Amino acid sequence: MTTRITRRELVQRGAAGVTLLSLPGLLAACGGGGGGGGGGGEVADVLRFSNWPLYIDYDEKTKTHPTLDAFKKETGIEVQYFEDINDNATYFAKVQGPLSQGRGVDRDIFVFTDSSRYPQLLVDKKWVEPLDKDKIPNISNLIDAQASPPFDPDRTYSLPWQSGMTGIAWNEDVTGPVTSIQQLLDDPKLKGKVTMLTEMADSIGLVMLDSGDDPSVVTDETFHKAIARVQKGVDDGQIRQFTGNDYAQPLTRGDLAAAVAWSGDVVQLLASNPKLKWGIPEKGAMIWTDNMFVPLEGSSATASTYMNFVYDPKIQAQIAAYVNYVPPVKGTREELAKTDPETAKNTLIFPSDEMLSEVHSFSGEALNNETYITAWQKVLGA
Repeated sequence: MTTRITRRELVQRGAAGVTLLSLPGLLAACGGGGGGGGGGGEVADVLRFSNWPLYIDYDEKTKTHPTLDAFKKETGIEVQYFEDINDNATYFAKVQGPLSQGRGVDRDIFVFTDSSRYPQLLVDKKWVEPLDKDKIPNISNLIDAQASPPFDPDRTYSLPWQSGMTGIAWNEDVTGPVTSIQQLLDDPKLKGKVTMLTEMADSIGLVMLDSGDDPSVVTDETFHKAIARVQKGVDDGQIRQFTGNDYAQPLTRGDLAAAVAWSGDVVQLLASNPKLKWGIPEKGAMIWTDNMFVPLEGSSATASTYMNFVYDPKIQAQIAAYVNYVPPVKGTREELAKTDPETAKNTLIFPSDEMLSEVHSFSGEALNNETYITAWQKVLGA
């Protein structure tokens, strides 16, 4: 998969801002690790946490993460925080070997996205430790929509970190509004000027929606129909390439006209370039959630103590104000409105019920279908 450029790097390079089109719902993404302890019940002195880049609050002046500092002050637990997840597949490849041998990976928390195959795989293979829910009274603040995912119906092994949405972004200096996947794939004016994401659930899911099919219930017929449409886009030269979030810089420069894009990347760049737009396609968007897990031999007690801390709406509001993804904690919007009322109004971060009715999830069974995975890798040229 393509390595994701951090959103901080994109901002520093003058990558792009975005003005929001009317859009419906949303949800999002990632995680990482650090610190001592095995799978026992004692809280360790250090928490080791692996996450995606720029996925937690950060103070540019002090070069620190304020909520991590607050956690240490409150609990005495130091946090070793690693921004070492570039995409789900490459990070899983790093940890698969030790986990498959029943060994730890020197982390107490790592994060995987539910639109990938890995959350289900981790649970099925018992490569993750159960949470210590006695240490997470704030689990009662988990939003109802996230209470029972297919890969972990009772939230025995996981809690959401953040959520996000996949739609279409475009540069209005290059093109008018790109409002559908059909337009993205078929409009000759966009030929060679569009990209799609390497994540199967994102790109194939949007194509299935555009074809009138349900991505949450994938059949051989609907999957191969979608694959054929994407392959045609590749063969015809309509699709320039498949990317991670490194679509942002060329899209901002005008080297690209449009891209299948993640909502959070766009929100973070709003102030930089009003010529970039993002919206939900006419037939709907995809949603996804990044989930925290405790890997084998990680300290569940320590990780659970941290999860309880970030499920306090006041702490969650600090994180949401920086990362601009959809928080999984009840009361976050109300807390954020006290300090940042404009951000609290952002419907990409706090979507309405009407918006959420227009976004869709991808079949977990399909994500683990080896035939589908092989077919998608062929389209990617892998």
